[in-house]
Amino acid sequence: MARRGQPQSRGRRGNPGRPQNGRRREDVVSVLTRAVDEIGAALKKGRATAATRTKFQAVALLLRDERARIRANEDLSDARRTERLKKLDDVATSLARTAVRDQALLALLGEDAVVSDEARSLERDMMRRAGITPPREEAPPAEEEEPAPAPAKQGVVPQSVVSRQMANPFLAPDFSAARPTAARPTRLDGWELLDPLLRSFERAGDGAACMALPTSGSRKAAGGKELMPHQAGVVAAAAEGHRTFLLADEPGLGKTAQALLAAEAAKAYPLLVVAPNVVKTNWVREAGLWSTRRKATAIQGDGENVDGFADIVVVNYEVLDRHVGWLRDFGFRGMVVDEAHFIKNKTSQRSQHVLALSEKIRSFSADPLLMALTGTPLINDIEDFLAIWEFLGWIDVKKPVGALMDALTETGLTPADRGFYPAARRAVVDRGVVRRRKIDVAADIPARRIADLPVELDGPTGRSIRAAERDLAQRMVQRYTDALAARDSGPVEGIDHDLVARVATWEQKDAAGASNGDNVFSMMRRIGQAKATLAADYAAQLARSSGKVVFFAKHVDVMDAAEDLFAKQGVRYSSIRGDQTPTVRQRNIDAFVEDPDVAVAVCSLTAAGVGINLQVASDIVLAELPWTAAEQTQAIDRCHRIGQTQPVTAWRILAAQTIDARIADLLGEKANLAAVALDGSDEELGTSTDAQHAALVALLTEALTTTA
Repeated sequence: MARRGQPQSRGRRGNPGRPQNGRRREDVVSVLTRAVDEIGAALKKGRATAATRTKFQAVALLLRDERARIRANEDLSDARRTERLKKLDDVATSLARTAVRDQALLALLGEDAVVSDEARSLERDMMRRAGITPPREEAPPAEEEEPAPAPAKQGVVPQSVVSRQMANPFLAPDFSAARPTAARPTRLDGWELLDPLLRSFERAGDGAACMALPTSGSRKAAGGKELMPHQAGVVAAAAEGHRTFLLADEPGLGKTAQALLAAEAAKAYPLLVVAPNVVKTNWVREAGLWSTRRKATAIQGDGENVDGFADIVVVNYEVLDRHVGWLRDFGFRGMVVDEAHFIKNKTSQRSQHVLALSEKIRSFSADPLLMALTGTPLINDIEDFLAIWEFLGWIDVKKPVGALMDALTETGLTPADRGFYPAARRAVVDRGVVRRRKIDVAADIPARRIADLPVELDGPTGRSIRAAERDLAQRMVQRYTDALAARDSGPVEGIDHDLVARVATWEQKDAAGASNGDNVFSMMRRIGQAKATLAADYAAQLARSSGKVVFFAKHVDVMDAAEDLFAKQGVRYSSIRGDQTPTVRQRNIDAFVEDPDVAVAVCSLTAAGVGINLQVASDIVLAELPWTAAEQTQAIDRCHRIGQTQPVTAWRILAAQTIDARIADLLGEKANLAAVALDGSDEELGTSTDAQHAALVALLTEALTTTA
């Protein structure tokens, strides 16, 4: 920690002082330990004062200098040196744990932190108390003005991250591969190349926008799962050493799984994933499915619950600014940016953070894995991809760099030559552009599938919903306990499942007759309201990426919230509701089907779930779950019907850790949707009453199991 305008060495590193009066050097540890205890006691009384921060910084300085002195002392035996360093490490650990109580103290540990004169003076006093003669201070150069102090670092550092850093404080850069050497002069020197590169995707017509991928990659994944052929190609390329990908597959083709398995093939851990909030929880879920040997953690809010020892760290764009400080120093060897078109505006804070993290990772690791995921076609709005190319390290602010510049040079062409544009396009694509459409790989994927996207309901709304669910469960537990106590039969071992079913029936009848209060119906409505904007935002992303989308909801207020968000984002929509006249309803259906600018159909599950044809879309968003598998099937069949030329994907937005997720599981258990839709099965799908009852049974059973 050197003050600007002063030499790095203050005469202490090589000759840190000598003992006075024969006092033992262990006294340094006593002085440091007492100071750390005093800092801890001060923090327990409130936030750090200026005096506390000064003492904290002085302790950190003395710790580092004493460690350097011990290591440089050739008179010490190895055992004695190890013993003394161990004592200093114990003090350092206590200091770091103390710092976690006040985030402002962590900034004082950085090598670039400004050291105050007060901290220097206090350090010298501590040295004297430890029997050490402080070295003579060197004055700064007289003619050099002292710059203004650097601003304090912003953001937070989760406690578990501090623990990880303490466990591995000497994380070293990866210099296993040679760094690029200075570029040699070429015939492209002096040419403006970025704009010609962009224009190459327009002038080269409909040329392939997909790099050549291996065809011999294994389709086997962890846990017995099997990749689709198009997914295996990307993973095989990573296994063969390719390290940068612009993965622009259409939604529904498994980009998340490809990225996770590419990281496994490249051994790119720890891996950082930056994603929109609506898919953050799904990344952790998918990591559990595809990266079974790796621990994944998602950063929520200030990161109080983040696992600092995880292999995969997922953060959403909205909280990235709070965590970018410690993320830069985490030692990532791979980074994935999901919905990468979010960084298209390089002047935005989120783009600058992403680019800074990418640059840090490239400087730390010789061969990092960098993947930009987006369903937006490359051929549209090509200027938006400059930021993505910079993230991947293909270009800098002014020109192509590295392998891309080498490839352009090897063509022997310049922008003045006729063949430059197709050759330039090919050079960019070969760096790692991968673009497949559903229709291109239709044979690989089911004609129709359901994909669940769990989302975390944060803030007061999420907490109140989870509290209401706990209250409902406890109310049923009390009913169950009272019923057990009231009957004459002897005690029951374990859970009486017949009684559980009866209690669920009682609760169901009470809820059906209630006009207010927390019950299964009111909770599902509140969950739908809480998910509304998240689901609408995801539908808007799908519409921008792959075309028309059908958005289904049960309640009018959820539809209203979705339409408000579409209007704010400039997404044109058509509304299909139960209170419309037949003429208005048909006019809105026609607008969605026939007008290419109408991107979303906002539909009522009950009013639009039957009798209309919306096969112009192949993506469906279920913002709220129906009560029966039959209703879900009917909604999906608005798109999956005769005339549909692409596989259909229904995206269910589920509120994680709530009854919403339980109902989704129940819908899957109630019926084989493929058999019902494709084989004409007469299988009984159950009624909405059955699903409500089953959800209550599951909730009560779990509560009884937990309290047993």
